[in-house]
Amino acid sequence: MRVISGTAKGTKLHSVDNLATRPTLDRVKEPLFSIIQNHISEALVLDLFAGSGALGIEALSRGAKHCVFCEKSYEAIQVLKENIKKTRMEEKSTIFHQDYKKCLEGQQTAFHLIFLDPPYQFDIAVEAIKKILSYHLLAKEGIIILETDEEERELEELKQVEVEVYDSRKYGRVKLLFIRERG
Repeated sequence: MRVISGTAKGTKLHSVDNLATRPTLDRVKEPLFSIIQNHISEALVLDLFAGSGALGIEALSRGAKHCVFCEKSYEAIQVLKENIKKTRMEEKSTIFHQDYKKCLEGQQTAFHLIFLDPPYQFDIAVEAIKKILSYHLLAKEGIIILETDEEERELEELKQVEVEVYDSRKYGRVKLLFIRERG
């Protein structure tokens, strides 16, 4: 796993060695960032369920202004801190070692990009999106990128939320849903 482009291009990132955390593969990360490239410059980013921080770090490397990383796992937080230090992104990063609900409650910033890559087995992505919207954490014209392996379930549940899935891409078993607020 490495940083693909930008100021930290080529930097190898550490990953978390457990089954609960899956890093976003480079073959998924590369097209993802090609799709959102026009939204990255000076963006405020939230990497919820951050794991190793690969998505938020990639955004920072490509010119995002600041990234808030939220991760509950102690092991993942240690790896995340190493990766932020290795890429020299400390000044552009804020780390919360807590559950996503608590993290979202405490935020007072509207984010331009929100990466959601929750553990697949817990079915909490749509709940997280509802909380993001209820706390007004998505900036006007902001984008939520959801990584899932249960596209049909997520799409069905998202019908109950004031959002639009305006794009989706499939990479093997992984599906990326690009979501924005309706209106």
